[in-house]
Amino acid sequence: MKLIQQVILFCLLPFLSQAQLSPSNRNDLVKKEDSLKIHAKEILFGLELNDRFIADSIFTRQFVEALKTPYSFQYPFDSLESISRLYAPDSSFRIITWNLYINDANARRHGAIQMRTPDGSLKLFPLLDKSEEFKDIAQPITDNLNWVGAVYYRILLKEYGGKKYYTLIGFDENDLRSNRKIIDILQFENGKPVFGAPLFSFPSNSIFPKKTNRFVMEYKRNAGVRLNYDETMDLIVMEHLISETNEPNKKYTLIGDGDYEALKWMEGKWTYVSKIFFEITPDGQAPLPNKILDDKGNIDESKVPGFKDEPTKPASKKNKRKQ
Repeated sequence: MKLIQQVILFCLLPFLSQAQLSPSNRNDLVKKEDSLKIHAKEILFGLELNDRFIADSIFTRQFVEALKTPYSFQYPFDSLESISRLYAPDSSFRIITWNLYINDANARRHGAIQMRTPDGSLKLFPLLDKSEEFKDIAQPITDNLNWVGAVYYRILLKEYGGKKYYTLIGFDENDLRSNRKIIDILQFENGKPVFGAPLFSFPSNSIFPKKTNRFVMEYKRNAGVRLNYDETMDLIVMEHLISETNEPNKKYTLIGDGDYEALKWMEGKWTYVSKIFFEITPDGQAPLPNKILDDKGNIDESKVPGFKDEPTKPASKKNKRKQ
């Protein structure tokens, strides 16, 4: 048996050696990446909107050209720090996303999905952000040309019923008053990407939506709110939100209160878990609480834990001009 395996490996070696990014192509991509870095930085830090638009246009064209290099899928583009590049856990594709700042109240997400191909050729699905066209971004099931945009910072792979489901966790700088973190489901049907799926389960008495195709956590702008996957617990951990004005329907008033909920993958769905941290303290040894609310019921924001999972963002354009 071992001899047969060695023969098979020997026969495959010529093909395996060809299925690699060649040194000359790697050197070419290094040079292209140096140029891309300049434009990626301008997309983020350009003082004038027109400068950012031009940089975004040039970056997109040059990036696509770079990806046409055979086996570019293997090249990480590590120096593009403002561009999110996430490989699927099974290495079947990578998803590339970034943010184009319009003004203090508006931003646009751009991106693409690059598939891994046996011959190293480029198979690319552009992502067109159509978030503004949806009344409720939690509901639509869309393709890549009608994408609910986000800059992704985590990708998970779960399987159920013989199908693969990729869970994407991302950040959306929504508007002047609120930010959003989004959990989206990506699957491939007939080889094409489909976003959104009814794979979330919440109890009937939950404040969360009863039926949703993606989970959206909207909260006060610049509040440090946690939403990320914890490998140790195998849970998506999310911070419980409360309204600082006792108006929970106004999402821009929501901040974290230091308590945590979660989503657990169970029987093909992300299922709500109401509480994940439990501690038993011996009688008489309880520590003094670090209370979020003071004696009058007002929120002390200095005691609100700050967990920032979203990609690092620069100072606002307004603040930059003052520097």
